[in-house]
Amino acid sequence: MPTTTAEVVICGAGIAGVSLAYRLAVTHRMRKVILVDERPPLSLTSDKSTEAYRNWWPGPDDAMVRLMNRSIDLLEELAGASGNRFLMSRRGYLYATADPARAEVMRASAEQAAGFGAGELRVHRGRAGDPSYRRLAAAGWQEQPGGADLMLDPGLISRHFPYLSPKLRAALHVRRCGWFSGQQLGMLQLEAARAAGVELLSGRVTAVGTAGGRVSAVTVAAAGGTESIATERFVDAAGPLLAPVGRLLGLELPVFSELHLKVCLEDHLGVVPRDAPLLIWQDPQRLDWSDDEREFLAGSAEGEHLLREMPAGVHLRPEGGGASRQVIILWPYHAERTAEVFPLPLPEHYAEVCARGIAAMIPGFGAYRERLPRPFVDGGYYTKARDNRPLVGPLTVAGAFVHGALSGFGLMASAATAELAASHLTGSALPDYAAAFHPARFADPAYLERLAAWGDSAQL
Repeated sequence: MPTTTAEVVICGAGIAGVSLAYRLAVTHRMRKVILVDERPPLSLTSDKSTEAYRNWWPGPDDAMVRLMNRSIDLLEELAGASGNRFLMSRRGYLYATADPARAEVMRASAEQAAGFGAGELRVHRGRAGDPSYRRLAAAGWQEQPGGADLMLDPGLISRHFPYLSPKLRAALHVRRCGWFSGQQLGMLQLEAARAAGVELLSGRVTAVGTAGGRVSAVTVAAAGGTESIATERFVDAAGPLLAPVGRLLGLELPVFSELHLKVCLEDHLGVVPRDAPLLIWQDPQRLDWSDDEREFLAGSAEGEHLLREMPAGVHLRPEGGGASRQVIILWPYHAERTAEVFPLPLPEHYAEVCARGIAAMIPGFGAYRERLPRPFVDGGYYTKARDNRPLVGPLTVAGAFVHGALSGFGLMASAATAELAASHLTGSALPDYAAAFHPARFADPAYLERLAAWGDSAQL
């Protein structure tokens, strides 16, 4: 069996693994980093993201806001240094509701996020003395406002977003948010990492050996045969396969997965302006099915689910530049825990359900009810910890580390989580938020007690 040596072996060439290899090789100048994956880089889940980012996070504390502020700082630095190769924009997220009671909940959540450091909250009530509302910029990220604008004046909402439902009673425009090309971000870092000496090995990690209680070797099954890599440091950055790779170390990582999909279709009627922000409907709803459709759906478990009240959270953003008319729609109405299966199991009617759901927020989408443009559906798994926070740091086997549980925020968080993981690996100074993401937190009974009281406060 051929043997080589490495300072670090990273399992997984998704955005978590690639970003970490970049930090180790380019920032810390580590010269023998091997990145292992049996698939092409960035091809399992990382290339199927919404590619959005935000610094707007609820409680129960400020750890996620601080992590994301740092990550966006690093992304902006990289965008500036590369001539914005990965097309970073900052149009914001717009959360909207037609429910006056939910508007109050939105305000309280916004005040909390602002207090955690996400930026100033400006409230617009349609009164004299209100702060001014600054229109979004369609491209770029420089010199854009931070914080958020909470619009409680329906007239202000309709002036700036006339394509949204006239039933809206509140809209929260969060400003340090937007999207970018995740594929270009990943490839930019991978190219720099390889130029700095990172080796990309095509193969599957089949074993992690230990000696004296610490990592000693990694076995890889590759096309040319089995290879053994002598190393004292191994990183599980396997994305949705985080748990199976953890079992190679004899560990059960505290993670689970949810299936999340998106649909891309052509808005050939021009219902959504091309400079729109990411639009998120905050209200549960019942879809308007005809009698014949109801009869058809009642014949299956999936159909019965679609006849009940559907959860909040359907969202949309424009996709592509130039003359593109593509939009992406997502609705996690099927986000129960599930096993990771490839190819992905696609729920029936997903594209039509998303299009009907977004029409509650964007009535013009009702024009597609009878004839939906040809959709393309893909997605991946949100692999997450119970608190919906990353797992970054050393594991209980000496020399083993984890960089994962990046849930639905892998692309936006990876710059900061990779920096944090690299600091753990190299013994560098850690940021003061490091403990909030350390895998050992789940062995702390006091943390588990606090976690039980959080409920869904870590979600948004």
